[in-house]
Amino acid sequence: MRIDIWSDVVCPWCYIGKRRLESALADFPHADQVEVVWHSYQLDPGAPSEPTESVAEHLGRKYGGGPTAGSQMIDRVEAVAAEEGLVYRLHQAQRANTVDAHRLLHLAFDQGGPATQGRLKESLLAAYFVEARNVADHDVLRKLATGAGLDPTRVDEVLAGDAYAAEVQADIDRAHAYGSSGVPFFVIDGRYGVSGAQPAEAFGDVLRRAWSEREPSLQMVGGDDVCGPDGCDV
Repeated sequence: MRIDIWSDVVCPWCYIGKRRLESALADFPHADQVEVVWHSYQLDPGAPSEPTESVAEHLGRKYGGGPTAGSQMIDRVEAVAAEEGLVYRLHQAQRANTVDAHRLLHLAFDQGGPATQGRLKESLLAAYFVEARNVADHDVLRKLATGAGLDPTRVDEVLAGDAYAAEVQADIDRAHAYGSSGVPFFVIDGRYGVSGAQPAEAFGDVLRRAWSEREPSLQMVGGDDVCGPDGCDV
């Protein structure tokens, strides 16, 4: 069974949703047969590569209320993240562009499949939310990518050009085609769409339902006029 996930590496609910899905998979008896593939989505494609403002400042400017209101938004999401064992440092994080991070995630999939891509995805999320690092900085990206097992030479080639930019946009277009207007967005086995960081129990329900539909149960018809160890119906 395959799970396709659209998310951004600076989306706080995406990391929370990742942890909740992982909790559901930990209780799912067929987890070893589940493949997780990550897809690109940019919440803020106009964000600069060189940070110019904090997340709190950006949120306050975008939604109103200034940095104080932005800080209150951060406090709320950090409290939810803590419930999933994530210690966010969003007060120290900077607004940053994520296109290069997404391009490297496509490279990771090409070089090592879902496992390598998954390692890089976790590293990128942790770098931004837990370590408050700039995930637009090429030095940071290079260290994270090579640490996840990517070939250093190929990483430098991708960062120096625009490789996988078309794939990033194709992912975004596909999410829109599905009708998704935000992330995280999960597609379970190509048949169930789950929007948002749902509770682990909700993910578990969808996983079980999707799995049962892969191997439909036998529907019994009738029941009389059969023979068994004790004889035949007459």
